[in-house]
Amino acid sequence: MSVMKGRNYRHLTAFVLLALARQEMHGGAIHTTLCQTLPNFNADTGAVYRCLQELENDGAVESVWDTSEPGPARKIYRITSVGWNELSEWEKDIKYRLSNLNYFLTTYEEIIQKRRD
Repeated sequence: MSVMKGRNYRHLTAFVLLALARQEMHGGAIHTTLCQTLPNFNADTGAVYRCLQELENDGAVESVWDTSEPGPARKIYRITSVGWNELSEWEKDIKYRLSNLNYFLTTYEEIIQKRRD
């Protein structure tokens, strides 16, 4: 389907923030969570880590190194008040987009139904 070719995961930031709103996690755990909970999730771990770096640079998340487990230290991320505000903005944006997409689907269905009659 040509419409979907080359699509990046446009709302990755929103989903990363949403995952962190539930609990603090390291990047790999965020990626795993998104793979398990989102249908058709296709972003790689590198994209998640790039997103986390950008969010950290913007002050939306902060991190600490966890050395409590054996093996390499893990960077644990948590959402900040800036991140909560950004998550709220994502909610508004997604509701707006859903409204437009629902209009498209409803109108398209009406047109197809008229063509069948």
